[in-house]
Amino acid sequence: MSNFRPSGARLWDSLMEFAAIGATAKGGCNRQTLTDLDGQARALLQRQAEAAGATLTLDRLGNMVLTRPGRDPSRKPVAIGSHLDTQPTGGKFDGVLGVLAGLEVLRALHEAGVETEAPVTLVNWTNEEGARFSPPMMGSGAAMGIFTEAEVLAKQDSAGATFGGELARIGWAGSADPAALQGLGAYFELHIEQGPVLERLGLDLGIVTHALAQHWFEVTVTGEEAHGGSAMAGRRDAMMSAAEMMTAIERLALEAGARATVGRVTVHPDSRNVVPGRVWFSLDTRHDHEDDLAKLAAALRAEAAAIGARRAGIAIEVADFWISPATPFDAGLVGRLRDSAVARGIPHQEMPTAIGHDAVYCARRVPSVMIFVPCHGGISHNEAESITPEWAEAGLLVLADAVLATAGVAKG
Repeated sequence: MSNFRPSGARLWDSLMEFAAIGATAKGGCNRQTLTDLDGQARALLQRQAEAAGATLTLDRLGNMVLTRPGRDPSRKPVAIGSHLDTQPTGGKFDGVLGVLAGLEVLRALHEAGVETEAPVTLVNWTNEEGARFSPPMMGSGAAMGIFTEAEVLAKQDSAGATFGGELARIGWAGSADPAALQGLGAYFELHIEQGPVLERLGLDLGIVTHALAQHWFEVTVTGEEAHGGSAMAGRRDAMMSAAEMMTAIERLALEAGARATVGRVTVHPDSRNVVPGRVWFSLDTRHDHEDDLAKLAAALRAEAAAIGARRAGIAIEVADFWISPATPFDAGLVGRLRDSAVARGIPHQEMPTAIGHDAVYCARRVPSVMIFVPCHGGISHNEAESITPEWAEAGLLVLADAVLATAGVAKG
């Protein structure tokens, strides 16, 4: 297999080529899902993958499935995937690194004339980011049966445009059944870490063993409006009660070894000189262990009740919004990545992901695994996001080794 040589330099050139589609003045990328720019990136990917011997299948959610045939068509395809869409002020590497690393594997196989036993497939998932249409990871989620096609196609953006309408408008609505992707034999995803751990440790690679459990809530604090000039005593101030609850969330999360984030807040009536009568906020909690996350949920609800008891006329509701179980990645595929990293002498460690990725949904139906490479300062979802060509190449080479070992090389 000495003629099978995935090129880190070509991968880097591809990353810069795609970064020009939706480039921002600050060096990032704004290529939100189902926009004209997304359509341009998709068309470029299709042309380049087809030039490497792949054939496009497009499903009803716009998931692009680009397959290079294997010698044994009865074998399940070995897939590499991620996403081309970005945040509004996104970077040049989040998602697209995994897609273009998969493209580079296809190119290297094609140039070397390598015939694999199983087909090798590249997947570009629709709307991983969830920036324009929420929630995130819609393409992979619906393909793996977490969402229905109907609910995804009906989702609206802030301007009222629907997912299905925009998919058709840019010309990327297909006819294949997304659920067919549950028939993959294996799924690999290369991604930037979106955290500082690998860079701080001086490691070039992370082998992801599992995804943390997640429990999201919507918290509503209800009091009563009053004039801003009214006496403090006796107020039913929803904002001050919400602030106390948020402080308790930080304390309880730290005590539990969990991660907790209040990401959105709305205030009613949202007037400068009115004591708020209602505050709503989102709460995202994450932990390695589902049992500990459940204990944290119970503690949060108990704290909400205690604050309501201390503050007369205040009610705090902590409602479930979304729960995702702790998700292990396939031990055999983790082992293949480990073997490759060791054989190539690439410094690495095994680690979890606290962030949702398409691979997490895929792992519920298909043997799946992820690879992380560092990003400077752990910065992501930001125009300043950056990695080195050497990190990208390390991830590419370990990915390529494991994919080839999984797909098998045809003999004779």
